[in-house]
Amino acid sequence: MNATIESNPLLDRLPKHLKQFIKAQDYSDYTPINQAVWRYVMRKNVDYLSQVAHSSYLDGLKKTGIEVDNIPSMYGMNRILTEIGWAAVAVDGFIPPNAFMEFQAYNVLVIASDIRQLEHIEYTPAPDIIHEGAGHAPIIANPEYAEYLRRFGEIGCKAISSSKDYEMYEAIRLLSIVKEAEGTPQATIDAAEKAVEDLQNNMGELSEMAQIRNLHWWTVEYGLIGTVNNPKIYGAGLLSSIGESAYCMTDQVKKIPYDISAAYQSFDITKLQPQLYVTPTFAYLNLVLEEFANKMALRTGGLSGVEKLIDSAALGTIELSTGLQVSGVFTNVIAQDGKPIYIQTTGKTALAYREKELVGHGTLTHPDGFGSPIGKLEGINLAIEDMSPKDLNAYDILESKTVKLEFEGGIIVEGEIVTGSRNLRGEIILIRFKNCTVTHGETVLFQPDWGVYDMAVGKKVVSAYSGPADVNSFDLITHMPSSTTIKAQQSAERDDLEVLYQQVRNIRETKDKKAALAPIFENLRNNHSRDWLLSVEIAELLNERNESQLLDLVVTYLEEQKIKRPEVAHLISGGLDLIFEKATA
Repeated sequence: MNATIESNPLLDRLPKHLKQFIKAQDYSDYTPINQAVWRYVMRKNVDYLSQVAHSSYLDGLKKTGIEVDNIPSMYGMNRILTEIGWAAVAVDGFIPPNAFMEFQAYNVLVIASDIRQLEHIEYTPAPDIIHEGAGHAPIIANPEYAEYLRRFGEIGCKAISSSKDYEMYEAIRLLSIVKEAEGTPQATIDAAEKAVEDLQNNMGELSEMAQIRNLHWWTVEYGLIGTVNNPKIYGAGLLSSIGESAYCMTDQVKKIPYDISAAYQSFDITKLQPQLYVTPTFAYLNLVLEEFANKMALRTGGLSGVEKLIDSAALGTIELSTGLQVSGVFTNVIAQDGKPIYIQTTGKTALAYREKELVGHGTLTHPDGFGSPIGKLEGINLAIEDMSPKDLNAYDILESKTVKLEFEGGIIVEGEIVTGSRNLRGEIILIRFKNCTVTHGETVLFQPDWGVYDMAVGKKVVSAYSGPADVNSFDLITHMPSSTTIKAQQSAERDDLEVLYQQVRNIRETKDKKAALAPIFENLRNNHSRDWLLSVEIAELLNERNESQLLDLVVTYLEEQKIKRPEVAHLISGGLDLIFEKATA
């Protein structure tokens, strides 16, 4: 299969800054061992999860066309997901949280196309196609849950990060990569773990993004549904982990009724979760999400919203009561009585209305920043935005007039009005001045030789959120991760083992009952003594053929492996159980 990106209408409408994260899924990269890992996990999952997963899981496997025997292709998944209003894209490991959630807002499932190594068959901290394809995809076939996922993305991508959140994202991404990579020195893993731990201990007050990531973790990734005494699994992290899906059902894991307090419960991606949250229904997830969204700067705005944007040191937007949106990196706010009276950005800034950039007010017009007073004029109860033409005439706020506007809080704007811009309701949202001076006490905020002055009009900040109002206003094709995933190491021994896996796969797929399995097993036993999974696959075929003599040899060999390698004993037992339980069922 060629490494091409298969598109569909949902993917075509993605903005450029999201498309930068998409990579082609080269299906030929998946080796026979990779396919065997997928098959083992899926066979174990379908067998066990049929008992403990939400009913949507098995229904979703059928609806999304995910097969037990083959790693899914993006083309096939997209063709089927389109029928339920979704799409899927391949990416390289973890992508930034805002981008991940924005994909969800567009009904696009992000799938890390790499697959875990055999050594990490039970669990990997790195996102992989088992976690995403076998975990997330089936559950979104449930319309109620799919809408929660979309809505979560829509709200989550607007959450404001702190300046430390991106450091944490990079640290977690690197840790997931080095822990999954084959042969990583322990010192490298220890250093990556320490970097994550140091950041976790020094994050300060949790940002909106940190809190909503916690909600995402305890629902989308590690959520249970039902009652505390009788929960079912729906979280993708549990659905894709053959170890933790069983562990989470034991009394060792505390079950807590889900509510908004989960936003303050942090998590460790490298360890089994000590507690999990149980939602009574998928509908209840949306209630908690709305409760959280009502506390976000997205809906509250105000001084705290502006301060969150300043703390983030990243591109963000404030929306004023007139609907005017200012997008840029906010660096300063002047406040009085708990309200912002002047806001300031530094660097490229754009102005918009209803998510569309105002003509003539892009970053070329405002390359060095933007500042404006917020609020009402001193001694006048009527805000500028609420003034009728008669009111504006009375206060001489007219084109070609030189005015001195004194705002509450002491901001003074003095200059000649050039023109004004109105919104769809007829309210003035922007006034342009020439020969303009803006001051606050002794501080000069703008002076005439800086050029024309555009003053935003709005009595208050009604919203503040991450990212630009109009995604086309800024070049966002720059925020790529600093680390890349590491492929499995090649060697003559591994190549030989891959050949053996392929031979067994061919025999199973062609149902060739005459093909000799004994030479393959002998080669495996003599030259690849640490491998266990292929012996399980050979045992499965021998059992189907009723070749009891060789089967007894293989099973004896696997029992010896369990003694020699106790760390995989339960995996071997799990594989054999599938074979012989199926035979007796």
